[in-house]
Amino acid sequence: MRIISDLQIHSKYSRACSQDLNPKSIGLWADKKGIGIIGTGDFTHPKWLAELKGALEEVKPGLYGLRGQSAKALFMLTGEVSSIYKQGDKVRRVHNMILVPNFKAADAIIKGLEKVGANLKADGRPIMGVHCDKLVEIVMEADSSAVVIPAHAWTPHFGVFGSLSGFNTIEEAFGEQAKHIFAIETGLSSDPKMNWQISALDKYSLVSNSDAHSLRKIGREANVFEINPGKLSYSEIIRIIKSKNPGEFLYTLEFFPEEGKYHLDGHRDCKFSCQPAKTKKLKGICPVCGKKLLVGVLNRIDALADREHGFTPPRAVPFKSVIPLEEIIAETLDVGAQSKKVVERYEGMVNSEVRSKNQELRKTNEFEILLDLSEEDISTISNAAIAQAVIRVREGKVKLEGGYDGVFGKIEIFTEEEREKVLAKPKQISLF
Repeated sequence: MRIISDLQIHSKYSRACSQDLNPKSIGLWADKKGIGIIGTGDFTHPKWLAELKGALEEVKPGLYGLRGQSAKALFMLTGEVSSIYKQGDKVRRVHNMILVPNFKAADAIIKGLEKVGANLKADGRPIMGVHCDKLVEIVMEADSSAVVIPAHAWTPHFGVFGSLSGFNTIEEAFGEQAKHIFAIETGLSSDPKMNWQISALDKYSLVSNSDAHSLRKIGREANVFEINPGKLSYSEIIRIIKSKNPGEFLYTLEFFPEEGKYHLDGHRDCKFSCQPAKTKKLKGICPVCGKKLLVGVLNRIDALADREHGFTPPRAVPFKSVIPLEEIIAETLDVGAQSKKVVERYEGMVNSEVRSKNQELRKTNEFEILLDLSEEDISTISNAAIAQAVIRVREGKVKLEGGYDGVFGKIEIFTEEEREKVLAKPKQISLF
């Protein structure tokens, strides 16, 4: 059974996050997206943890369902913490994910973090002076089956390999506790192909998650597993991630890395961005204002790479690049992604019924539309232009302009001329 999982999101208790991020809404949106396993995020926050304990019940070992609700998605207890501390000649700022098998483990980790002075009440993603190795030690002491994964590893400000305060190796960051790190999260601004350029990362699984701050962003990146329904559990998911077996860890779902907001080097205030080679010629200085450019993910990976781009390690877990359906609709119709027209079209599509191979009608979801449905079926529940756009994205036939210094990149599926032609074709009457 194919199961899509997004293990890293946030709650309404994290800074700059939607107040709609509550257990019921998260579960319902996971269903709408086609996500089978969704992370809770923020289990270290006392109010959120209390909500989770009240809303969830264990239905599979280490996996939880909404109590008395109809949502199909299962929850895994997850969180993210921000470590800020001095090591060597730098102030380090590193975000790490924590995955736990049950509420008992979550409670024990909370006690361990509070014991070393962490203030967990201030934010769903708490800021603490706990070194990365000490964090792993606390987590392992609480429950040996709990997991720490460096979050969005390449983000300049808060990635373990980030250009501003990161490290060059996992061992440098985690010391003796590096033996417990078996995966890293690639983040929105890099994809596995970029990470494959660094041979030191071959031993790590590359996972992808949305880091969503709102319901609509859930699933913008995810992991796809093949799991026997009878074996579905927290421990089985962790085993599959750790094993890196493409027969079980089928692929990750990725942003086109150019769309991420830290892909290129640049300076947001000056609306200037450039490739690493240009940054080198500029000696890292913005030609507009004379200040330092923010070094992005592409440049940072280039600096640590010992392989050419395009190298694929043996038995590497594949990936597929996707664009959220709302963005595809918006780009096709040439309107804003949050416009009424897009929202209505999106809701109509994900609430549509399609026929299975045995001709039975069943409700579809976003990932089935993005990954599986034929162009004809997509056209039936939308129109020919949107169907063609989905297929173009599926085939990687898009034009990309890289993001930089906190500015998301831009994607062009159709040129203006192509959009006018495809929207003008006859018999493209919307069903919704």
